[in-house]
Order: sequence, then structure tokens, then C-alpha cells
Amino acid sequence: MSGELRVEVAGPLTTVQDLGRPGYAHLGVPRSGALDRPALELGNRLVGNPAGAAGLEILLGPFVAVATRAGTVALTGAAAPLRVGGRPAALNAPVPVRAGERIEVGRAVLGLRVYLTIAGGVAPEPVLGSRSTDTLSLLGPAVVRGGDRLPLGAVAGAPSTVDVAPRAALGGPVVLRIAWGPRADRFADAGRLGSGEYKIRSESNRVGARLDGPALTRADAGELPSEGIVLGAVQVPADGHPLVFLADHPTTGGYPVVAVVYPADLPLLAQARPGDSVRFCGPEQ
Repeated sequence: MSGELRVEVAGPLTTVQDLGRPGYAHLGVPRSGALDRPALELGNRLVGNPAGAAGLEILLGPFVAVATRAGTVALTGAAAPLRVGGRPAALNAPVPVRAGERIEVGRAVLGLRVYLTIAGGVAPEPVLGSRSTDTLSLLGPAVVRGGDRLPLGAVAGAPSTVDVAPRAALGGPVVLRIAWGPRADRFADAGRLGSGEYKIRSESNRVGARLDGPALTRADAGELPSEGIVLGAVQVPADGHPLVFLADHPTTGGYPVVAVVYPADLPLLAQARPGDSVRFCGPEQ
């Protein structure tokens, strides 16, 4: 049975996200996809979707929509109040929704990004094999706005029978494991990255997390030709303050990359708010 999600309130930034479109960096296309990938995957398991089904990545909230068909929804990622059909509902759990009921997500109280999944998945037309919104290259569906009507896909499986699924704790300092290079030798004090405390800057977005803290000093001020950029690359612009590239990162860049964050730690940045503390842990620490 076909159906749609009729969006009433979209909040500051809501995008459609799945697991992204890897394999196109040689064409200048970023991977994109959910920043907190484990949260999206959990939501899909809870509602009976395949792991690669698309859901909604909601920055902070609020978000309100009406489902035109009965099914199951789940809210994962950041901690935010959820009401379905006017009734309070659990997070990290399968929640039944009747046709015509309103799904209301309040403002997140811990973490930054909430993931709303629904049985059948959100199903706009895919671009290069993915339904993800890429905020840098503008590939994929447009940013979700109030008044949008998002099509839903065919239901693939039964929802989970768990009451509530466990999730990693939110809040507190973020510790990111790194591997050095490829341009650590361009800095006189690259080790400062692993010994200082940084704070998330308000300009951070899906492209990258910008940090304030101990600035790194260039030992070699010579210009680099543009080089490939990977997910988690820690690039250091001219002001010496590091930037960690996230899912919508450019595929090339000219500033030196001092380190790369372990992919498994990047969801921590997805849930870090401006002002939150970040530390880097090098291989020798």
C-alpha cells in the first residue's frame, strides 16, 4: 500500500539520509549519508527495514509530520521527546502509528541529530544509487521543508519485537582516535593535536566539524597541490585550527591533513553540540 509522510514542521535542518553513495569520489561526488550511521541502522532494524533504507536526519528539532498509512516508526540518535497520535512514545523502540496520526518530535535535550525511520523507508527518487541529501554538491532530494510530501516505500519486513534497544550514552567530552598523516610532517608541533582540548564551533555542519583550541604551527609554509580528502580527515587551514571532515566533505583540498579520525568514532561528532569538548587520541597514547 502506498503512502506518504506529510511534513508540517521541518525544524532548522531536516534531510533525507541513507548509507550514502560511496565510490564516486573520482567524479567529485562525496559519500554523504547519515552522520550518525549506527543510529540510522538501529532505527531501520526497529521498524523492519533493510539497513540501507532512507530515514530523516533531524537537526535538534522540532519536527512534525502526518503518516497517511499505518505502520511503525522509531526515533534514534539524539534524545528528544516523541509523541505519536498525541501519546508519549519511547525512544530507540518500535512505535506503531495509525493512518492519519501526527508524529511529533520535540527539541533534542541531549545530542544534536535525531533519526526518524518509518516502515518502508522514505523513498524519493535515488541519485547515483542513494536517496541521501548532499548539502555540499546539492545532489539527492532537496532539504525537507514544511509542506513537503515525502513518498514511502514498500514495507519489507516485520518490526522488531524488542521493547527498547540499548544505545551509546550521549553527552560528555568526545574522544576521537586518530592515525597520523599523511601531512603531519608539515607541522612543527603536530603532537599538540593529541595533547590539547578543543571545542566544537558553531559553524560546524554536515561538511565538517570546526574546532577551537591549540593552533598547530606550519613547519613548511609551502603550498600543496590539491589532494584527495577522505571521511574523517583532519585538515588544518591557515589559522592553524583543525577541521574534521564529515559525510558531505569535498573530495579534494589544498590544506595539509595532519591526521585521520577512526571511522567508528565519527558518530560521536555527529552528536556533539557547539561548545562541547573534543580530544584526539593518537596511536601512541
